[in-house]
Amino acid sequence: MTSPERTATLRDAIGLGLAVGLYGAAFGAAADAAGLNTWQAVTLSALMFTGASQFALVGVLGAGGSALAAVGSALLLGTRNTVYGVRLVPLLQPRGFRRLGTAHWVIDETTAMSLAAPDRALSRLAFLATGATIYLTWNLMTAVGVLGAAALGGTARAALDAVVPAAFLALLWPRLRAAFPEAAVQRRVAVGGVVVALALTPFVPAGVQVIAAVVAVALAGRPRAAERPTASEEMA
Repeated sequence: MTSPERTATLRDAIGLGLAVGLYGAAFGAAADAAGLNTWQAVTLSALMFTGASQFALVGVLGAGGSALAAVGSALLLGTRNTVYGVRLVPLLQPRGFRRLGTAHWVIDETTAMSLAAPDRALSRLAFLATGATIYLTWNLMTAVGVLGAAALGGTARAALDAVVPAAFLALLWPRLRAAFPEAAVQRRVAVGGVVVALALTPFVPAGVQVIAAVVAVALAGRPRAAERPTASEEMA
């Protein structure tokens, strides 16, 4: 029997998955601009499947950075998925080979949907529905993006250099608004990353400033003493 909670979970998971998956077209275009061919872009989406890391990798390559710097940036951004996995294991309880498939779908959106579900069964449903929708849509749109970019003229292809920063800004902007939880921390993190990246860009090889900015935002995002709960607040 379909319950209202199950229906709502599927609706939200599929809706979010479709919305996020469409960004795959932007990644495909960015991958083409960075010099990747269709198979390389599609394989990267299928095997890596974590948008921020994928954009970081092609962004560094597109800026002329080394493969080592590109991979380093992608790995640093992907470390957050390890933390998500630790939180999700007791909730999803994957067994055997299912653990590998589950780990591959541990991203921001699947984690958020799973943790927001009211019980364990709906958490699993939210994780699977969100993961499957994003995975299929993201990979399909990656192919669409790279093939569409390859058909563009020289001037339009040059304009694709703006795809990566534009996509990141589109993902980041809602988090900077006052209505978003901990917006002040989010703004501090964003400003810290921008300052470090801009300051280092004239002096370091392409890609190094991205890695430095990731470290900087991790430090900027730490709770300050005034933001940490007091002993009385923790007991309340």
